[in-house]
Amino acid sequence: MTVKIELPNEFLNDIDNIKKEIATLKLHFQPKQPPTYITRFEVSKMLNVSLVTLNKWNKNGKLKAVGIGGRVLYRQEDINNSIVEL
Repeated sequence: MTVKIELPNEFLNDIDNIKKEIATLKLHFQPKQPPTYITRFEVSKMLNVSLVTLNKWNKNGKLKAVGIGGRVLYRQEDINNSIVEL
């Protein structure tokens, strides 16, 4: 004996809306990337400036350096964000 259950239209509409929302989220979903860190030397070569200039920019707040174990590193995202179009 099989029992057939009728679902209300309102419930079915909610399910359809949820499916559409999930499809939209899948289209725009971007997995979170871990930050990329680069050395002072790499940044100076990339921006074609001296290490002294990088140090000044760090003190002035133009670039934000981070460090670990005595090493000075820069986040790639911070460098990209600090470059402005003229």
